[in-house]
Amino acid sequence: MIGIYNWLLHALQEEFDVRRLLKQSPRGSVSLIRHKATGKRFILRRTVGSAEVYCKLLHYNCCFLPQIMEVAAGQDEVLVLEEYIEGDTLDYLLQGGVLTAEQTRVIVTQVCQALWVLHTMGAVHRDVKPENIILRRQEAVLIDFDVARMYKPKLPADTEVLGTVGFAAPEQFGLSQSDARADIYSVGVLINVMLTGRHPSKQMAGGALHSRKSAKTL
Repeated sequence: MIGIYNWLLHALQEEFDVRRLLKQSPRGSVSLIRHKATGKRFILRRTVGSAEVYCKLLHYNCCFLPQIMEVAAGQDEVLVLEEYIEGDTLDYLLQGGVLTAEQTRVIVTQVCQALWVLHTMGAVHRDVKPENIILRRQEAVLIDFDVARMYKPKLPADTEVLGTVGFAAPEQFGLSQSDARADIYSVGVLINVMLTGRHPSKQMAGGALHSRKSAKTL
């Protein structure tokens, strides 16, 4: 993919300008960029690690996942050009207070639909948390696949210990290989945080999340 990497890097330098650095970490950066000719905005990710999940997502289209436009792997980094999702993160919204059971049900249902797409193609997100969910009008969009991986049945454990403490399942810290159940674990923590504002180790949400009628629609 070196040829594609060099082509994409050149196109980014010539045809786009950087509007804002959104995130910087030891694993790379996330920037908001703009196409000079059309003015359309995109997200540019420069990250280390495998491009496998991003390459798979090139062939999928789901309103609860960002559209991946191009992926290219160089010797030291992976470039990902993806759709810009305009909206507020769930983390930002939760700073204003907890959500109702109905609001939680709607958002979690959409996150689960995004996870269904990932799990169907054999991928595990491994970082489901409020910061990685953007509310675009009535849609909850699950973003950031930098620590996502393809499930490999023959491996006894993950090759890298990655994930957000508090949301990541125990197996993500070297106990065994993470699979779709790791994301389900994170969704459980997410639900509790949405309803109580606190991690389940601090406070557990009481009562049923939804009525029998709404349960049938999930």
